[in-house]
Amino acid sequence: MATLWKPYTIVTSICKSPSHRSPSSSRTSTIIMASAERSGAAARRSPSAWETRISLVLALASQASSVSQRYLVELASETAKYAFPRRRFEARNLEEALMSVPDLETVKFRVLKRTNEYEIREVESYFIAETTMPGKTGFDFNGSSQAFNVLAAYLFGKNITSEQMEMTTPVYTRKSQSDGVKMDMTTPVITNKSPDQDKWQMSFVMPSKYGSNLPMPKDPSVSIKEVPKKMVAVTAFSGFVKDEDVMQRESKLREALRSDPEFQVKEGASVEVAQFNPPFTLPFTRRNEVAVEVERKA
Repeated sequence: MATLWKPYTIVTSICKSPSHRSPSSSRTSTIIMASAERSGAAARRSPSAWETRISLVLALASQASSVSQRYLVELASETAKYAFPRRRFEARNLEEALMSVPDLETVKFRVLKRTNEYEIREVESYFIAETTMPGKTGFDFNGSSQAFNVLAAYLFGKNITSEQMEMTTPVYTRKSQSDGVKMDMTTPVITNKSPDQDKWQMSFVMPSKYGSNLPMPKDPSVSIKEVPKKMVAVTAFSGFVKDEDVMQRESKLREALRSDPEFQVKEGASVEVAQFNPPFTLPFTRRNEVAVEVERKA
């Protein structure tokens, strides 16, 4: 600023002297003064290229920091749902006392009856996204992984509105009824085997806030269905699920229900298996359930 104002000071002093008051000198001094003022204003308004780069870098860093903090908060919130699960179920024994489930939305139900061997629940209606699994078993790792990825893609944005929806629990694996018999399901991810078609199906329970207004899937192998309200008999167990375990527990549950004075297995009902925990959960803290649909005795 000092170098810019020196010409102005000199010109002013010259113009004031008696020997430099001709009209041409006055015009020259005015032009010089105006040029100096414009140069000063331009210097004040236009930052250097270096200053512009620094300002841009700082702005981008601030924006990145804000985005990173938001994602970190969201990641911490989601991680806490799995790292600090809460127990939703009343334990009937020590095995069930050690079980826990993630803090995620699940199907709503109320307990109608509880015994030492099973629990009778009335399950509210809900919507599912369903796909057919490759493979011939309900708990084949490759088949389960492929079906799970297809449904997860739909849940996390592969739909006509690119809507990203929240994960729910549990994952259900279920044997479906034969053609012509009404199919009833439960909860988030369900795998079903059709006796006559030798196929299994997996389903995700949809977040309840959408109701019937769910976005349509882009993948034609995914279908949206409503599961009506129903009653089920449920027994829980820990560990990792195997086909042999399901067969044994289903048989034991059906046998126990034969002596129930109030409820009986509904005709044509197939077994459902609910898995509430992600794969990294310790086996003895995992909660799995085998269920069959029931009805009140006449």
